[in-house]
Amino acid sequence: MTSATAVANAENKGAAQLTAAMMLSGTLGVFVVESGASPFNVVFFRVLFGALALGGYALARGYFRGHGFTPRTLGLAALGGVFIVFNWVLLFQSYENTSISVATVVYHTQPFYVVLLGALLFRERLTAAKAGWIALAFAGLVLVSGVTPADFANGGTYLTGVGQALLAALLYGLSTLVTKRITGVRPHLIALVQVLVGIPLLLPFADFGAMRGTGADWGWLVGLGVVHTGLMYVLMYAAYAKLPTAKIAVLAFTYPAVAMVMDWAVYGHHIGLVQALGVPLIVTASLKVTLPRAAGTTATDGAAGAVGISRFARITRTGRTPRTPVAVPVPRTAAHEPEAASRPATPVASEA
Repeated sequence: MTSATAVANAENKGAAQLTAAMMLSGTLGVFVVESGASPFNVVFFRVLFGALALGGYALARGYFRGHGFTPRTLGLAALGGVFIVFNWVLLFQSYENTSISVATVVYHTQPFYVVLLGALLFRERLTAAKAGWIALAFAGLVLVSGVTPADFANGGTYLTGVGQALLAALLYGLSTLVTKRITGVRPHLIALVQVLVGIPLLLPFADFGAMRGTGADWGWLVGLGVVHTGLMYVLMYAAYAKLPTAKIAVLAFTYPAVAMVMDWAVYGHHIGLVQALGVPLIVTASLKVTLPRAAGTTATDGAAGAVGISRFARITRTGRTPRTPVAVPVPRTAAHEPEAASRPATPVASEA
């Protein structure tokens, strides 16, 4: 098998893995709603079962040996976990107050927050072109949200739900910026720390009395931890090692597309015609902001981690070093497949 064929096969496998992960992510809203539990209870059991799933996988693969954590990186991972956990709580509350479709599309503004927060907090470069695309995206957001002046005058749960989805996206952006600064640690272990942090963090808010008599609904909660946290993360991290940034950015939109289809098929919810006009604005702006300006060379802030992992994958497959340096150092892997050890636990592809 030639090198080119091997690379093509790896990319095809990675595309299938990431598509599967994003399709799973698109079903998350149904699992949350069908569980019948409160958002705090849902997230508590998601992190509990997710920690068991990710911990078991990491143990089986030998990832705890030479884990690479330092006090600094462990603290950063824990801080990212605080943001991630409350991001989930807000997103799930938004499902209740709006709909899965609206909440998911509004939540998909995460890449723009990463760019804006990077410029604000870390003085990362914000070009006029990026600012223009972000402005276009938020114009699309106004259309998708369906908020009218009457909503501002009267308040109400719908406006609250849109705000919760926006705040959830902001927390996701903060977590991404934090985890971008963690190097030399496998993403599976970073994600494991983040969900472990959520257990004591959410314990005071969990209402175990409300879970009595839940019965078959426990299956939805177990699924959120094992499928939407364990399996989904493993698929994503395996895919990132095989795919260029462009494919990652495009395939990420499988998530909101599937979420909207599921919301319509299961609950009969769908966005209106005017709201639908905002979707292509957000999609186009997200791709323009996320994709590298020149494939494989220069990347925007939001895509830097994906470019770094793609370069690492090319080094592993071809044995040649690309002209541009790898963004972050990568220790030797314990697995046979190429997996970057410094990939942020909150990937560029927007996921819940």
